[in-house]
Amino acid sequence: MADAADALDQRHRVRDAQHRLSMNTSAGTSSPARPRRRGLFVSVGLNAVLLLLVCGLALYAFMLNVDLGDMKRRLSKETESRQQSERYLIETRNQLTESLREIEQLKAQLAYKETDVQAAAAAAKPALPVVIGFRSSILGKGLVAEIENTSDRYLTVLLAVRNPTLSTARRFKLDLEPRSRTEFGHLEGWQFASGDEVGIFNDEFGALKVTVP
Repeated sequence: MADAADALDQRHRVRDAQHRLSMNTSAGTSSPARPRRRGLFVSVGLNAVLLLLVCGLALYAFMLNVDLGDMKRRLSKETESRQQSERYLIETRNQLTESLREIEQLKAQLAYKETDVQAAAAAAKPALPVVIGFRSSILGKGLVAEIENTSDRYLTVLLAVRNPTLSTARRFKLDLEPRSRTEFGHLEGWQFASGDEVGIFNDEFGALKVTVP
């Protein structure tokens, strides 16, 4: 009986040892699986985050490309508008220059025609019935002009004198009696000298112009 009890007890011990061994084996095989699953989840999460980052960067790059395209189109339009403005200014400047040239030509033609009209009008007027001569001043101050009215009427004339050397000029109004001689010298306001330009004018007659000898 004692031997049978020992044998039974030994069997129980063997079963307990086998059970413990199986438990240790199962625990040893399941513990590495958990870290592997955790690593798999972490890897998937990281890949998802990286994918989101890549998608975000791609979207940001696309938006930057769109903005860059808009800026290029705006710059192109502004450049084209500026070029058009410059061309318009150049054309306007050329037209203004051409218009000014035409105006100058018209002015020259008008002045030429006015000169012709004045010359024709002066030629149509009768000669001024006045004779002018010069003598030395008694006081020794230059020359004195002797202006003679050869007509039978009173004449009011404009005496214009100019010294081309000194670039000085003056005008005087004279009343000439019929068939009379009037002297004009430094006492009357002008000291004549050789080379002076003298003109006598009246609206009803042609101008009389002489140079002092």
